[in-house]
Amino acid sequence: MKKTLIPFMMILVSVALLSCGKKKADNNIIMRKLAEEKTTETKKMGDYKQSRQIDWVGSVYTVDVDFYADTSLPIVSDGVQKFFDNRVKVRIIRKDGTDFFNKTFSKSNFLSYLSPSLGNNGALLGVVFDRSEGDYLYFAASIGSPDKSSDEYVPLIVRVSRFGDVHISKDTMLDTGSDVESMDEDA
Repeated sequence: MKKTLIPFMMILVSVALLSCGKKKADNNIIMRKLAEEKTTETKKMGDYKQSRQIDWVGSVYTVDVDFYADTSLPIVSDGVQKFFDNRVKVRIIRKDGTDFFNKTFSKSNFLSYLSPSLGNNGALLGVVFDRSEGDYLYFAASIGSPDKSSDEYVPLIVRVSRFGDVHISKDTMLDTGSDVESMDEDA
């Protein structure tokens, strides 16, 4: 009996000593995550610059396009978020470094092509050089929802003549020329 009592007592003492030890502090604090506050800060859509050299009407020109948010223009909204509207400066520079054309566009230049809703809440999304053809340089422009995930926009064509005259029109042609060419090549 003495032989079974001693190991039993040792186990009891071990358990008692271990259970009386200081309890380990728990560093895990469980709290509800606070809902993120939506920012009401007015956003910019992103600035960009494009510069390229082109051959046009027998000479080399540099076409510079500078797209930037303008805080002096009225604020536009996609219904949830507010955005600064944009300006686009288009410069066409002669080979000798002098300006052939220098104009800054804003949404107001295109209002006659827009619905009242898009005129009030849309933004100038961009102007990019497209091509030179004959006596004209063509630029693609768009006005639409400032939300990048939206596909609501009006495509426009800005045509600059060799005399510096500007003509704006709605773009009614789909850009399927390269698709048609590749289909012809497959045939």
